[in-house]
Amino acid sequence: MTLIGEHAEISRRLIQQADDEFRKGDTLQASEKAWGAAAHALKSIAEERGWRHGRHRDLFPVVNRIAEEMGQPEIRALFNTANILHANFYENWLPDDMVEANIADVKVLLTRLESLQSRSG
Repeated sequence: MTLIGEHAEISRRLIQQADDEFRKGDTLQASEKAWGAAAHALKSIAEERGWRHGRHRDLFPVVNRIAEEMGQPEIRALFNTANILHANFYENWLPDDMVEANIADVKVLLTRLESLQSRSG
C-alpha cells in the first residue's frame, strides 16, 4: 500500500514536517520539506525500477515516465507544483495560501505515487 525503502520513509517524514513548519508560519521550510517529500517519493520508485535518480534533473524524466505509465498527465503538473515550492525556498515569493495549496497538491502526488508502487511491487 505504501512506498518502500529509505526514500519512502524520508518522504513520509518530510511531508509531516512541511505541515508542521507551515503551522509554525515558516513557509520557506514548509516549501522545501514538501519539495523533498515529492523528490524522495519519486526516488523510491526510480530506485525500485533501476532508473537514474541521483540528480535534480533526473527526476523530470522519472516523473514523465510515471505519468505516461499511469496514463495520468496531471502527475507532471503535480510534480511541477512541488518544484515551484523548491524555488520558493530560495525566492520567498509565494503567498502563504499558495504554499498551503501547493503542499496539498504534493499530498495528492504522494498518494498517486503510492498507488503506483503498490501495483508494481
